Amino acid sequence: MTYTVIARCARTGQLGIGIATYSLAVGGYCPAIRGGLAAVSTQAFVNLKLGTLALRLLEQGFAPAKVMAELMGDDPQIAYRQIGIVDAEGRTAVHTGGNTRPWSGHVTGNGFITMGNVLAGESVLVAMAAAFESNLGEDLDERLLRVLEAGRDAGGQQTADGSHLNERSAAVITHGHRDYGHIDLRVDAHDTAVEELRRVHGVYKPFVPYYQLRHDNPEETPAQDVWARDNL
Repeated sequence: MTYTVIARCARTGQLGIGIATYSLAVGGYCPAIRGGLAAVSTQAFVNLKLGTLALRLLEQGFAPAKVMAELMGDDPQIAYRQIGIVDAEGRTAVHTGGNTRPWSGHVTGNGFITMGNVLAGESVLVAMAAAFESNLGEDLDERLLRVLEAGRDAGGQQTADGSHLNERSAAVITHGHRDYGHIDLRVDAHDTAVEELRRVHGVYKPFVPYYQLRHDNPEETPAQDVWARDNL
């Protein structure tokens, strides 16, 4: 009961994941991402070790398709899993198991994947893919947010009897070429998690230069309220 975009920004080389679901705290257990290497999401009936294993194999030089083959061979319950990989070169691999709850599937594009399960239909993923491709000039975190909003607006999650499932958790995570995230924002429990993620992003994004300044030049960094007064 999750919809996800995994992508590489061709302009900056950043890797990112946007994810939303009825489940709680999704940002803490589905995404696995390492700047300069790859972004992975493992979802549906989650096997928590697969994301870490995928990154380890990618670090050893395996291509995404080979990594996916290794994951499928490692997990006897792979038919219940949904896994997507986008590496730092924009290569992709994706698996939607036959035992994931319908509607489930994936769409691949140039350097990105949209995928999901327990969805209103394929149109959700098509709308998400179109949103990603139509916002090329935006920062990757903004593009990922727009994709989640497009998935929500296209019907999002829906049970077999046609009941809508609201998004109770969501996350947007982007990494550059450092060992830590550029943007890592999560809503763990909220009745309208995508909307709340948009609000949190709007509050946080203007402060990104300040937090980088604290990292790069602490001696010259003013107090946060002073910086905000002078720069926002």
